[in-house]
Amino acid sequence: MSELFLVRHAKASFGSDNYDQLSEIGYRQSRWLGEHFRECGIRFDRIITGDMARHKQTLEGIAEGMQLENASVQTRAEWNEFDFQRLVQTYLQQFPEFRPGPDAATTDFYRILKGALLAWSAGQLTGELPESWPDFERRVQSVLSELKTTAFDENVLVVSSGGAIAMALRHILSAPAATMVQLNLQIRNASVTRCFFNRGGYSLHTFNHVTHLERPERTPFITYS
Repeated sequence: MSELFLVRHAKASFGSDNYDQLSEIGYRQSRWLGEHFRECGIRFDRIITGDMARHKQTLEGIAEGMQLENASVQTRAEWNEFDFQRLVQTYLQQFPEFRPGPDAATTDFYRILKGALLAWSAGQLTGELPESWPDFERRVQSVLSELKTTAFDENVLVVSSGGAIAMALRHILSAPAATMVQLNLQIRNASVTRCFFNRGGYSLHTFNHVTHLERPERTPFITYS
């Protein structure tokens, strides 16, 4: 039996010109996670990331905390996030009544993202998008299927994004699209979701844990973006 550790990237630079960079908080979160793995004696036989900067930077922090040197890392674009900025832009062009005002709160963005994801999954968006919902489903399912036939009695670490992790869980749980949307909006930065797997399939063990942040002095560092 193998175990899959799905880690969402640490806090990125939400609201900046380039979201795809870890913030200073994100670097701390990732190092603390690596320290947690080391303290628990967790080691990985295989390490995989998406090819986004925030994925690779999160892994760098984890490796620093684990005191890993020259670890072999496989980069797979199938674990990349969907283009949420284009998705939201397309959704608001089609449904301008949901466009937030200039002083909108972060919660307004998540409300809009939820609407955009539900419309995307239902095939209701008519604008051009870099990727369709079925294409997103297929690429995540493809790496899950490949992994279960190539990993045997291994601990596998995958550093990815909330949307890709939520889509993976949708497949694992045989859940409807709305479940993927609900999970996606809950997944915290540098959180760990664990699944057991073998050739027969996957089973969810724990979801969205941030044990490394659940200390009084670190709870302000629990984030969602």
